[in-house]
Amino acid sequence: MVDLINLVQTLTTPHPLDRYLELVRPTLTAREMRAEIIRVDRSVPGSVTLTLRPTRQWKGHAAGQYVQIGVVINGVRHTRCYSPVNPAGGRGRHLQLTVKAHPEGLVSQYLARNATPGMVVDLEQAAGVFRLADPRPERVLLISGGSGITPVLSMLRTLADEGYPGEVVFLHYAKSPEVVPHRAELDAIAKRHSNFRIELRHPWRPDTTGVDTSAPWVDVATAKSSGYFDYDELERVAPWFADAHTYVCGPQSLMDSVRKIYEAEQLDDRLHTEEFTLSLTPIDADEAFGTVRFSASGVAADNSGAPLLEQAEAAGLTPEYGCRMGICFSCTAVRRTGCTRNLRTGETDSDPDQPIQLCINAPVGDVDIDI
Repeated sequence: MVDLINLVQTLTTPHPLDRYLELVRPTLTAREMRAEIIRVDRSVPGSVTLTLRPTRQWKGHAAGQYVQIGVVINGVRHTRCYSPVNPAGGRGRHLQLTVKAHPEGLVSQYLARNATPGMVVDLEQAAGVFRLADPRPERVLLISGGSGITPVLSMLRTLADEGYPGEVVFLHYAKSPEVVPHRAELDAIAKRHSNFRIELRHPWRPDTTGVDTSAPWVDVATAKSSGYFDYDELERVAPWFADAHTYVCGPQSLMDSVRKIYEAEQLDDRLHTEEFTLSLTPIDADEAFGTVRFSASGVAADNSGAPLLEQAEAAGLTPEYGCRMGICFSCTAVRRTGCTRNLRTGETDSDPDQPIQLCINAPVGDVDIDI
């Protein structure tokens, strides 16, 4: 079958075979994977939940992983990474994504406003190392905040589907109860599994929303809880945390608070995190000198000190990218010569002919990038 596709691909040159197949039906592809949106739910303010039906190439996802989707906006293809919220599943499973409409988010705003059943998006196979340990640990602590709920919710739903017998605590921080997605699923899990405890933290205020805050899993900020994560909160919800595996995804402040405690307790090996925001080391103005050469394109520009992806775009190039935060590796390119600084770790590297991620590396002086 592969040989036949390769033969047809040769005969249809210069255009890929999929360019012809998509004229018949957008989801009819030989190589590229796509997904059709079959359901759109905008019931939660500020976000949209999409149920997608992937094409036959889909291999399924592990709970906690992310996928990269592509949409065309004003004739330009844009890609972003989102974590499925549904339980882990194989080839035949639908894919469910909850996308928070960030104020400056081009793709998230587009999907929140324009997604409709029948729309087709590009899709990449699931990836990422943020996933449940296998075999499953005896106890699991899940902590999330804001839109970081998506990979952690997939973990919770997967454990519930598996009939996990161990102890589970799911602690989520939100601005208010009404912006928490998939409350019905959380309520059902809390009622169905006595070994699962699900708690919500948000600033206390009189309830004028009509949202049911008496559900068995809801625990708003009270005199016993500051509404913020700290050591007392950790011991309150999971006194056994030292014996558990902990999975965290959320705002940088929440991530830092959890990480600080686990480092102090020397429990780094039991803490698993997923970064949805990019925390960069400050750019040193003394390093913003020299010339950045994009040798494959014959383009050169003065080094501004910004990440290489931004400098390439400023020079008129359009390198491929996805998450723009060092997760998906879509923007990887080869640094032929020169020195770059990893903006997440602060480390420099000058070995020639090394692949680097353009979005999280900045040049230190003269650099040659093969794009």
